[in-house]
Amino acid sequence: MQGNYYKIIRRYPKISLREERRLIAKAKRGSHESANEIVLRHMGFVSYRFYKKAFPPLRKLYGQDIISDCIPLLYKQIELYNLRYYDRQGNFKPVRFVSYIWKGVDGFIITALKKEAKRMKMENMFLSFWA
Repeated sequence: MQGNYYKIIRRYPKISLREERRLIAKAKRGSHESANEIVLRHMGFVSYRFYKKAFPPLRKLYGQDIISDCIPLLYKQIELYNLRYYDRQGNFKPVRFVSYIWKGVDGFIITALKKEAKRMKMENMFLSFWA
């Protein structure tokens, strides 16, 4: 695996907004199968965002860890997703789940990369101190 995780994650066929919202509604009512389905359908998106945000060496080092750490974030976002969203003019406006999660996923990825960079820097400082 050369860090191209987004290319090897199973691609699920795109579902309609209506079907996506139905699955989210079921997940919010406690259906673990529906929640799992939504998460699995969006793991390709998560890995794609990681691929776009991280430099190749970081992809290779931290790709699997960071992508897998995004899974609880997706479950949390299912709980927070507003099925009854209205725009500022008061019009009902259904939003795709991917549109709802992309900023959170990007933020999570960037924060995780910063933490890893800081940890690497501290590790290098420690090793150079004892060298």
